[in-house]
Amino acid sequence: MTAAERLARLRLIRTPHVGPVSWHQLIQRFGSGEAALDALPQLVLRGGSGKPRIASAALVEQEMERVAMLGARYLFSDDRDYPPLLRAVADAPPVLIMRGDAAILHRPAVAIVGARNASAVACRFARQLAADLAGQGIAIVSGLARGVDTAAHVGGLGGATVGVIASGIDVAFPPENAELQDRIAAGHLLLAEQPPGTEPLARHFPSRNRIIAGAAHATVVIEAAPRSGSLITARRAADYGREVMAVPGSPLDPRAQGCNQLIRDGATLIQNAADVIEAIGPIDPRMVRDPAARDTERRDTGGRQMGGDARAPFPPSPRGIEPRDESAGEGERRAIAELLGPTPVTIDELVRQSGRSAATVQLIVLELELAGRIERHAGAKISLV
Repeated sequence: MTAAERLARLRLIRTPHVGPVSWHQLIQRFGSGEAALDALPQLVLRGGSGKPRIASAALVEQEMERVAMLGARYLFSDDRDYPPLLRAVADAPPVLIMRGDAAILHRPAVAIVGARNASAVACRFARQLAADLAGQGIAIVSGLARGVDTAAHVGGLGGATVGVIASGIDVAFPPENAELQDRIAAGHLLLAEQPPGTEPLARHFPSRNRIIAGAAHATVVIEAAPRSGSLITARRAADYGREVMAVPGSPLDPRAQGCNQLIRDGATLIQNAADVIEAIGPIDPRMVRDPAARDTERRDTGGRQMGGDARAPFPPSPRGIEPRDESAGEGERRAIAELLGPTPVTIDELVRQSGRSAATVQLIVLELELAGRIERHAGAKISLV
């Protein structure tokens, strides 16, 4: 990738209303970041807005200089070092910022998440579980939060651990984990989606959670209250076709309610590392290789992986629109917009209700998103802003 193309792709994702899904669609439709930037004003205009506020080259170049100064580097979604498991999901981050050893991303991985106000017993269990899994060559992925996340990272230090943070790569949160975060960046791997200097705002944590879920073969939840971030991570893992596991707890402890609910809803009950390894089965090396090679081998083997499970762990989700698609007419655009409201709905439902082709609906949705008129939700749903 040329320097100009890297700059264009960064400008594209730093532009307001361009999210991961629309970024991938733009690159697929126009073939490059430079061409997508050139086409952006017309797409925004067709979506019902004025001139887009495209991220300036000067600001993005400053960001790039800051990343280099911090000893970090970018991982674009088509870079060889980009997490192969994460690349397979529809809303994969177009670019990550990393410090540490990228080779860890190509190991088998298990995410361990849980309550920030976790009990001492839960933290001890998380630390031991992570240590046991790391001893088997499995990378431990977590979010560097207080409680279970911290314990899991500490347990994984004897092997390999990946810290995924909701802030910039140079911001430690919580502050008491600054030393642990530096240790992970120096000897393991630290990942951030946000630009350097970004504070960990509430809206960034669900995005962080999807990376945790997407980068791992399975997610283990240890203590989680209902409607907690840990359950968001578990739901994302389930959406991605990954294994979801939970540690049971006392019905009298509110921190155990989320885990018990997950088990009731079908998550695998686990009590030790052996249970985790048994649940995920033998991890096929093809699942942590370059995706192009993996996809070829999947076709050759009929899609059976991960202990012979016929269910495809990473169902293909079309991210883009074929370049040959022509612009939608005003009548079609109006018809799709009228079907939208504040309640999230899937693209498939819009296709059924409108009677238009999937390509036409996807194009109109892309234009509306770039104009700032719709919001994307988990489960490939959208709603009007």
